[in-house]
Amino acid sequence: MQDFTFRMIEDGTFSVTAYQGNDSEVVIPDTYCGKPVTVLFDNLFRGHPEIMSVTIPDTVTDIGAAVFDGCDKLTSLTLPKALVNMWQYAFARSSIEELELPEGVTNIVPFTFKDCKRLRRLKCADTLEKISSWAFQGCEQLTELIVPPTASVSPKAFE
Repeated sequence: MQDFTFRMIEDGTFSVTAYQGNDSEVVIPDTYCGKPVTVLFDNLFRGHPEIMSVTIPDTVTDIGAAVFDGCDKLTSLTLPKALVNMWQYAFARSSIEELELPEGVTNIVPFTFKDCKRLRRLKCADTLEKISSWAFQGCEQLTELIVPPTASVSPKAFE
């Protein structure tokens, strides 16, 4: 069973604000009431350790704070092409091993990948401009970080 709660936001699109379910594979709808789903609201999947994969529609532009926090079985995730913003702790304590950031993501904010103990590889698009302090705090297995040469990487990004 997958049950989502939606809320219309200022631009007339919808945010997914809550999730109830116990499926290991979650599919987020791309529309609600005929309008695009563009935001995954804070803490959306927090407290759902059963989730192993999430399908995010290409309409999503924002992944809120702590959306996947604690999804310790989450290993499969493809980010939407329209993604622009990922907030603090978005992927914290998840089991993602590899991830590719789309072109719209220009900034990795503090604690985005905090304690992603299995994250080994992150490929950033050539449009990435900045990686902030503590973005990869506790990412013990991160051995491959592909960033454009023009990106600013904080010296504290891995602290």
